[in-house]
Amino acid sequence: MKKILLAGGLFFSLLHPVLAQHQDIPERPGIWKGKNIKSTDSTSLLYAFRSGTAHGHIRYYFMATDNRAGLTDYFANAAGGGLRYETGRFKGFQAGISGFFIFNIGSSDFTKNDSLTNQPSRYELGLFDVEDGHNKYDLDRLEELFIKYNFRKSHIEFGKILINTPLINLQDGRMRPSGVEGLWFDINELKNTRFEGGFLYGFSPRGTVKWYQGGKSIGVFPQGLNPDGTPSNYLNNIKSAGTAVLGIHYNPNPILKIQVWDYYIENVLNTAMLQTDFTFQLKNKSKLFTGMQFIRQDAINNGGNADPSKTYVRRGNKSMTIGGTFGWKDKNWETSLNYNHITAHGRYLFPREWGRDPFYTFLPRERSEGFGNVHALVGKVNYFAPKIGIKASLGGGYIHMPDAKNASLNKYGMPSYGQINADVRYAFNGFLRGFDIQLLVVGKIKAGETYNNPRYEFNKVNMMLYNLVFNFHF
Repeated sequence: MKKILLAGGLFFSLLHPVLAQHQDIPERPGIWKGKNIKSTDSTSLLYAFRSGTAHGHIRYYFMATDNRAGLTDYFANAAGGGLRYETGRFKGFQAGISGFFIFNIGSSDFTKNDSLTNQPSRYELGLFDVEDGHNKYDLDRLEELFIKYNFRKSHIEFGKILINTPLINLQDGRMRPSGVEGLWFDINELKNTRFEGGFLYGFSPRGTVKWYQGGKSIGVFPQGLNPDGTPSNYLNNIKSAGTAVLGIHYNPNPILKIQVWDYYIENVLNTAMLQTDFTFQLKNKSKLFTGMQFIRQDAINNGGNADPSKTYVRRGNKSMTIGGTFGWKDKNWETSLNYNHITAHGRYLFPREWGRDPFYTFLPRERSEGFGNVHALVGKVNYFAPKIGIKASLGGGYIHMPDAKNASLNKYGMPSYGQINADVRYAFNGFLRGFDIQLLVVGKIKAGETYNNPRYEFNKVNMMLYNLVFNFHF
């Protein structure tokens, strides 16, 4: 909390020459220092701060894992709150700041690993500080501190911000989302075309309380194995000046949407993505939709470190993925069948600290990052009832993985599995307006060989995961 207070104090101390004289400014039009001035003068810096917006958020999260008999089960209770303030515009400029604090209000002992596998909690610890299982009190983070310039339909911002792109995103399935630091633009000056991107040099992954230089953020989460089967050791060993991102959205008509993205992690990895989505209107006001996605990755130089045991991507490594979706939707229902294949050329890699998978087959609480030669088939059904505030979804599928012992294509020793997700959300109205609740239940079933090794099961398959979340936004 000290960091948030310090940053907030610095932020507002810059305004001291103006704010220190607040008591001298009449609430109604009058005289201030010998000049006529209106307190509603929209051209003043003071007006920009007085016309700013504030948002508060209180969150409670219960999470529990039920592994098979003989393996450790973990649970967590987390509660926290935060504030965000953004000024109004002053000659096109805005500034903003936000912070959040978390309390561990009764959870498993995260300093104790499972006795059979010597592995820690995989999911619950992410509600707090993944780098320190002892940390129950210093769980606060400065999340945003930025300045933004708005022009026409576009803007440019610099500082600590929150963004959502296919590969670098909030991944906010814990107490707080992931944040980034750098320069970001969003340009909307051409008809049917939008450009976004920038240069990012800092990251604060979900489940952490720190900000890291780009290369040092890679490896904060579990590192898995090198292709030769030895433990990966790239934490604090990756050299990179930062990540350049460019995204182009082209929507020439209501039927077609095209996205092109490129993520260039300097000295480490380049990832290029193309996605096309089609929507066809039917006579009964429902729609058919389909889409295709292609991703190509190539290692840059030594992948971050000349020592193969300390690098993130081996020299010469490449990977490709191809996926598709087909579905139907109306105002209340949406159903789809989704497929994704990661080829056997190599592992699909992208820092887990920065975002979740962009695949059509993605289901919360599991990923395909770190694997090659994967086939995933997933069905999804969503129900929306906005008038009564209900959203519900059911998803399930089969993910065929390379053999769990094949480290060259299976970074985390994950066997093939089936997964089922049930997610129900309700937003309250009336007296409890501002509150919402979510229940997410995840089941993962072993569908591949585990060689009687509990390390291939613990927190991976033959397990249930329960999530109950309450939010209050004000």
